[in-house]
Amino acid sequence: MKQILMLLAAMLLCSCSSDSEVMAEEPANPGKTLVVYYSYTGNCREIVNTLTNQMQADVLEIQPAEKGQKYEANNYALGTQLLNAIKANPNDAGSYPSIDPVTTSLNDYQNIIIVTPLWWSQMAAIMQTYLFNYGPQMAGKRVGLIVSSASSGINGVVKDAKRLVPEAIWMGDALWINNSNRSNRKSLIENWLKTLNFAEGQTTMDKMYITIGGVTLPIVLVENAATQTLVAALQEGDITYEAHDYGGFEKVGSLGRSLPTSDTQTTTQAGDVILYNGNQIVLFYGSNSWSYTRLGRIEYSSQAELESFLKAGQGNITVKLSLSSDASSISNVRNASDDEGVFYSLNGLRVKNPSKGIYIKNGKKVAL
Repeated sequence: MKQILMLLAAMLLCSCSSDSEVMAEEPANPGKTLVVYYSYTGNCREIVNTLTNQMQADVLEIQPAEKGQKYEANNYALGTQLLNAIKANPNDAGSYPSIDPVTTSLNDYQNIIIVTPLWWSQMAAIMQTYLFNYGPQMAGKRVGLIVSSASSGINGVVKDAKRLVPEAIWMGDALWINNSNRSNRKSLIENWLKTLNFAEGQTTMDKMYITIGGVTLPIVLVENAATQTLVAALQEGDITYEAHDYGGFEKVGSLGRSLPTSDTQTTTQAGDVILYNGNQIVLFYGSNSWSYTRLGRIEYSSQAELESFLKAGQGNITVKLSLSSDASSISNVRNASDDEGVFYSLNGLRVKNPSKGIYIKNGKKVAL
C-alpha cells in the first residue's frame, strides 16, 4: 500500500510540473504593446514621445554597435554603402550592420509599432538589422509602422518592412510623418491610432474633455475601474460640478457620485486629475503627496496656460466633464478687439511668453 501511495504522489507531481511548464509558455499579457524605434537625427524619438503620450506601451530603442558614425557625410556615402550591402545579399546576416544586444522578449507582446527613419527611399539600415534578427518572432502579432522622412515617399520602407516581417498581421496603413507635417504629428498619430486593429487587451488610452469658462482641454485617461465607471456615466450625459481652490496647489470638488478606488501613495504633478475619497475630483496646478486614485492628466502647453484654465487661486469654478469636445475657444478669442499680435494656444488660451510650438496669431496658426 505504501508503494502505491508513493507512486500516486509521484504521478501527481509529474502532472503538476507538466501543467506549469505549459502555462509558462503563454504570454503574461497578450494585449501588451511594444514600440520599437531607431532615431538618428532625433525625429523618430520625438514621434515616439508623442505616441506614448497617447497610449500605454513599453519602448525599445535600437542602437548601432558602432557609435558616432556620420551616415550622411560625403553625400551619404556610409549610409548608402550599408543599404547597398543589404540590397545585394538580403538573406545574409553578414550584410547587416551590427546593433547593440537586445534583451526585450517579443513573447511578452501582441501589438508592436515600428518607428523608423527613411534612408534614400529605404528603411534605415540599423532598423533593418533588428527586423532581420527579430522579424520572424513577430509572426502572428499585430504590427504597425510609422516612417519619418524629409520629403521622400515611404513605399520602399513599407516593402522592406513586409520583407523582414513577412508573417505579421499588419494593423493598417503605415503612417508617414515628414518635414511638411511634422508639427502636426500629435493629431496625425491620434487619428492613425484610431484606424488600427489592436489585439484584445490593447492599451490605447481613452480621453474625456474638461470645460471651464467656455474653454475645453482633453484629459488622457489611465485604465482602471474608476475611469471605466466614469466613462460609463459620461456616456449617459455630461457631468457638471463645482470646484474650489485648496492648499494653493489644486481645485477640488464633489463629483456627486462615487467611483471605485485603488488608492496608492502618489506625488502629483501639475495637470494630474485625481480621485480623492471616492467622490472628490482633484485638478492639480501644483504638487502634493497623498493616497489617491489616479484618473488621468490634462493636456496643456504651459504652466501658465494650465493655471489660467483652472483659474488658480481665483475661487470657485464650474467644471464640465464630457466625452466630446465642442468648444470654439479660438474663434471666441479671435473676436476680441485687442488680439492683434497676441499669441494663443490651440485651445484658445492667451500665452504671454510663447515657447517653441504651434500657436494662433491674428487668427492663423503659426509655428515658433
